[in-house]
Amino acid sequence: MTANPESQLRQRTEDLLTALTAGLYERDRAMALALLTAVAGESIFLLGPPGVGKSLIARRLKYAFRDGVSFEYLMSKFSTPDEVFGPISIKKLRDEDKYERLTDRYLPGANIVFLDEIWKAGPAIQNALLTILNEKIYRNGDHDIQVNIRGIITASNELPPRQANLAPIWDRFLVRLELGRINEYQNFIKMVVDTRDVYDDNIPETTKLSEAELTEWSERIDAVEVPAEVLNTLQLLLYKIETYNEQPNNAPHPILIYDRRWKKSVRLLRAAAFLHGRSAVNLMDCFLLEHCLWNAPEQREVIREMIVDAVRKHGYSVAVNLSALKTEVREFEEDVREETRIQHVREEEQLLPVNESYYELEKDLSQFRGVLVTIDQFRGLSDEEYSSVNFYDEELNLVNRIRGRKGPREHTLEVNFNGTDTVFRLKTQLTERREVIRKQPHRLLREFWDGRTQQLTDYVRQQLNAIEENGPEELSDIGDHLFVDPSFARVVRANLDEVRDSLESLLLRLEKLQFEYGAEV
Repeated sequence: MTANPESQLRQRTEDLLTALTAGLYERDRAMALALLTAVAGESIFLLGPPGVGKSLIARRLKYAFRDGVSFEYLMSKFSTPDEVFGPISIKKLRDEDKYERLTDRYLPGANIVFLDEIWKAGPAIQNALLTILNEKIYRNGDHDIQVNIRGIITASNELPPRQANLAPIWDRFLVRLELGRINEYQNFIKMVVDTRDVYDDNIPETTKLSEAELTEWSERIDAVEVPAEVLNTLQLLLYKIETYNEQPNNAPHPILIYDRRWKKSVRLLRAAAFLHGRSAVNLMDCFLLEHCLWNAPEQREVIREMIVDAVRKHGYSVAVNLSALKTEVREFEEDVREETRIQHVREEEQLLPVNESYYELEKDLSQFRGVLVTIDQFRGLSDEEYSSVNFYDEELNLVNRIRGRKGPREHTLEVNFNGTDTVFRLKTQLTERREVIRKQPHRLLREFWDGRTQQLTDYVRQQLNAIEENGPEELSDIGDHLFVDPSFARVVRANLDEVRDSLESLLLRLEKLQFEYGAEV
C-alpha cells in the first residue's frame, strides 16, 4: 500500500533530520530548527561558547540540499566586504568602468551561509547583510542581484553589545537559540569515544532537497491554513507582551516585537506544519514562538510561560467558540425559567427567637414566674403528653419548672399550672416567603424552544464529532513533533480535554432544560 504524499513528506523530513544529526549529541533541536528556517527561507542565530557545535550545524546543514553551495566566514573587526561578498572584478573595472564583485563561491552565490562572530562585522558588511536578510537582494555595482540563499546561520558567544548600533541586524534573525555543553553524562561519553567523521556527507541523494522542490514548497507553505485557535493564541501573546512591557520593573528591558517579526514567525509555523504533512498550523507549532520572540535570554522563560498559559486556558476553546456557546445556553436557560417559573411571595407568621435560643410567651404571666422557654425544649414537646418545661426570666435565669405540651393551635404552649390547663401564645413575626410555582408553557412556545434546543444540541455534537474525528488526526504527531519539545504536548491535550468536557456538560444542561420545560405540571 502506497503512503499518501503528506505522510511521505513527514517521513522524508524525519529521515533527513536523522541523517543530519548522526554523530551529534544533544543537538537534535538545533539542527531541526536550522533546517526549518532554511526551508522557510529565514535565518537563525546560535548563541554559545566556542566548541559547542555551532559551525558544525551549519556545515552539516548544507548536505540537506542536493545542489547546495555553502559559504562560511569568521568575522573580525578587520573583515572587509571583499572577503564576504567577493573581490572587485578588475576586468569589469578596466574594460567597462564598472564596479562589480565576483560573487561566485562567496555569500551572494551561496545557498547556505554561516557567519561566525557576527557582531564583529563592520558597518559596510552589516548594511549589505540587512538587504540580503530582508529582501534576498544584493546590490552589486549598479544592479541588484536576487540571491538564492536558503538559510543563514549566524553565531556568537555573546549578544550584540547594547551600546553598538546592531539592533537592526539583530532583529533580522528570526530564530534565536542558545547552545551549551552536553548535559547528559551518557551522551558525553558517547561523544568523546565516537570516531565517526561528523563532517562526512552521509545523506542519501534521494533524501536531499532539490531547488525545484524548495521553490514548489514555498508556494505550498504560503497556502497552509492558520486556524482560529492559533490566531487567538497570537493575539493573546501580543496582549500579554504589551501588559508585560507596561509593568514599571520591566520598562528598562521590554520585549520588543515588531510587525515584520510576527509575520515571519507565522510563516515559520506554516513551514513546520507543512513539513509534518499537515494543511494547517496547530497549537503545538505555536511553541516554536519561544525561539522567535525573546530579545534577551532571561526573557525566554517569560515567553514560554506566556505561550503555555495562552494554549492551556484558551486554545481550542476559540475554535468551537466555547465562551459564546456557554453564554447562549445560559441565556436560553434564563428565558425558559422566566417563562415557566412564577415567583410567588406570601406572608406567614414565624416564631420570633430571643437571643437565638429562646421563644418568648406573649400572654400576661403574672400568675407565675417566667417569660422565656428554650427553642430546643419547645420543639421537643409532644402535642399530647405533658412533660417538664423550664421557664426563664428576661435575664435568662431559670425561675420555674411546669408540666407542659404543645398547644392546640400553631405557635402555642399549653401548661398545667395549679391543676388548670392554660394555653399561652408565643411571640411571632410576619415574614415573606418566596416560592416558585411552575407554569406550563404555551404549545407554540414549547415548539420554538424545541427548535432552539435542537439547534444548540446539533452544534455541540458537531464540535464534539470534530474533536473525536479530527482530533486524533490533529494530534497524531503531537507527542513526536520534529521541531518542538514533546513535553508541551500535555498542555495541548489538557486544553482539548477541557473543551471536550465543557461540550459534554453543555449537552447535559440542554437535555435537563428540555425535560424541565416539557414536563407536565
